[in-house]
Formats: sequence, C-alpha cells, structure tokens
Amino acid sequence: MSGNNKHKICISVDEKTLLRINEAIRNKRFRNRSHAFEYAVERVLAGDKK
Repeated sequence: MSGNNKHKICISVDEKTLLRINEAIRNKRFRNRSHAFEYAVERVLAGDKK
C-alpha cells in the first residue's frame, strides 16, 4: 500500500475524546479528524518498534 492511497474507515470514540480532538483542530494542531487519527496511530506504531 502506498502512503498516498487513503482508505475510509469508521471508528467510535467516547465524547470526551471527540471533544479533545475537536479542540486540537480548533487550535490548529491538526487539519481535521483524519489528520489527528493518523498522527496518533503513527505515534503508537512507532512506539511499538522500540
């Protein structure tokens, strides 16, 4: 899979997490929810390599 190919998925998060993600987007930390999710997953997967 190439890094440029995006695939739609569906996730569920609790309200507190969603509010925190939305706040980070408002504060310009992330472009959108997809960006926030990709960032978080990459951080977790990078940590697994240690």
